This record gives sequence, structure tokens and C-alpha cells, in this order.
Amino acid sequence: MDFELTEEQAMLREVSRTMLSTHCPPARVRSLVGSGGDLDDKLWQHGVELGWTGLAAPEQLGGSAQGLVELSLVAEEIGRAVAPGPVVETALVALTAARSGHPELGPVAAALANGQARASLAHHGTVRAVRDGDALVLDGHVTAVQAAAAVDWLLVTASTDDGPAAVLVPTPPGGTRRRRTLDETRGWYDVALTGIRVPATHVAASGPAQVRWLVAAAGVLTAADALGAGERLLEMTVEHVLVREQFGRPLGSFQSVKHKVTDMLTLVKGARAATYYAAMTLDAGTDDGDLAASAAKAFTAEGMSALAGEALQAHGGIGFTWEHDLHLYLRRVKVDEVLFGAPAEHYERVVSLLAQARGVEVGSAPDRRPAGDRSHLGT
Repeated sequence: MDFELTEEQAMLREVSRTMLSTHCPPARVRSLVGSGGDLDDKLWQHGVELGWTGLAAPEQLGGSAQGLVELSLVAEEIGRAVAPGPVVETALVALTAARSGHPELGPVAAALANGQARASLAHHGTVRAVRDGDALVLDGHVTAVQAAAAVDWLLVTASTDDGPAAVLVPTPPGGTRRRRTLDETRGWYDVALTGIRVPATHVAASGPAQVRWLVAAAGVLTAADALGAGERLLEMTVEHVLVREQFGRPLGSFQSVKHKVTDMLTLVKGARAATYYAAMTLDAGTDDGDLAASAAKAFTAEGMSALAGEALQAHGGIGFTWEHDLHLYLRRVKVDEVLFGAPAEHYERVVSLLAQARGVEVGSAPDRRPAGDRSHLGT
């Protein structure tokens, strides 16, 4: 599989990074954090002009007909800039609505693709959708919904009599409550869905396979966001250890620091390979898409979280201060770690999928340790 970017993909990364460095510097992020804003309208418009929201939507709806690989490139740059706003979520919802095939969702997908409307994913929670004639009635509660008060639509994961489904729901007025979370760069909300009634044609994804694809795609895009933040943390660490001196020498000249930075670089390279391989498999619809997505989410989320801890240690005392930008990245990576499945969940899924592919029942392997051997229990 070719991991080299095409000329168009490289250009997308370059123009995205340039725009974000110009219009979303850390000072701007801090200003939004201080104001409690969920997104920057000017930044949103710049992203729309670059085609971010319609990147994966079909051309007939005003999109660019690209895929998750291109969306991951944008997500990585957004994470690198710790930028706020549900840009990638809107693009993914536009793609999902377009894939549904429901003519009624075509105008919604088009509005999302051209940036006239905004959407967010409402996956974490418990929602029940019951059929009532030509409508669905949703009841339940979701949490960790990004920028819920600033979006027009929510794509809600719900259980139905026919299995899981992703239902497109207008954001209920007055049903959102902002939460104080570790991540200061994005606004996260609880949303109450009480008797919300929508047409049955608002089911954008139905059945286990379609919903799994959606959740896997969201997990890969979250991994890409963490990858971008981790890459910037590595750069900040290198910049610091090259100029910070101890005992009359730059910190970067010490062998232990070199090893630490090398390990951080290895994590970034591994996370990039895992994340983009997963995006490619989901784009191609290969049989190992679920496996690759879970592997990418587990490895990248855990790896970038560990990298953030190493970056903090390498910066020493200054890294613990509010004035340093490092904490913005660390907080973001820590929240990315648990969105759309914590690493432990995905590791279990990887084991289950591998066992299933080999016809092995998980947990059925015999214990061949000698009698009385308790080494597996630790000390």
C-alpha cells in the first residue's frame, strides 16, 4: 500500500497548515477559551472556502468527492493547531447523509457540504428511537457532543427495533448544557433528547455494518486529530531542548534526552502509519477496515497521550505553567484518547476480530504454565 501523498493531498495539507497558522495561532485559541466560544466564525468561513466541509461529499451535492484520507489530513492539521469547531464532524455527517440515499437528506447534506449548516456527532450516550407511523421518536441522553449549542444538526446513534441506527436530528433548542472538561480548546455538551420527533427518512445509517463504519471513521478522524497535536508537541520539545541549557550544555545534547525524543518520534511515525492505513481501508471498503480502525484508534490515542507526558517532562517546570501552550495540546490529546472508544475497548475489539478471523474462541486457549506458577499475577 502506497503511503506517499499525492500532489493534491500534499497541497491540501500545505494550504490547510498555512491557513491555520495564520488565522488560528495559539493566542487566538486562548482568546476563544477565555470567551467560552465553541468556534470562530471567521475560521469556519476560511475552512469552508478551502472546501473542508464538503471534502468527502459527492460532487452533485457541491462536494469534492474525496475520502477519509483527505479528511484525516485536515483533522491532523486542526489537531496540530488545537483549533476549535466541528469542521471535520460536519464533513463526516455530510458524507453519511449523502450515503444514506434518502432524497430528503440530500438538501441537508448539501447545506452541510457548503458550510451553510453545521453538524456534530452524538454517539456517547443512550438513546432509543421508536417508530411512530412515518416518524421516529427519540428519547435519551448523550454526552461529549462538540459545539452542540452552535450546530444545526446532530447525528445521533440510537437503538431501534431493527438494530442500531444513526439518526439526523435538529439540535433541540434549550436541550444542551455545556460541561467543564479537561479539554479547553473545544466546547463539549450534554444533550437531552426527550420526545424528539423526526421523519423516518432521517435515518442516515442503519444496521450494525453502516453504524460500525460511521463510528470507525469518527475514531480514525479523532486519531488524526491526536496525531496532529502529538506532532506539534514533538516539535515544541525539540525546540525547547535545543535552546534550554543545563550544566552549560543544551538539554538536547544529553544522551537520555536524545533517547526520549527518538522514542517520541517513533510514536508519531507509528501513529501516522496506523491512522492513514485505517483511513485507506475504510475508503476502500476492505474486510479489515474495522480491525485497522480499532488498531489505529488504540495505538494513536494511547501513544499520543504517552508522548504528551514525555513532552511535559522534557519541558520541566515551564511546561506546567498556564502561560505555556503545552497544556492546551496535552488536554486535547487526553480527551481524544477516550472519544469513540478508549484504548482498552479497541484492544479488546482487535483481539476479538483477530480471533474471529482465525476461528478461535476468545478465552479458550489452555493455560500451559507449570502447576503452581503464579508469575502472571505480578508481584
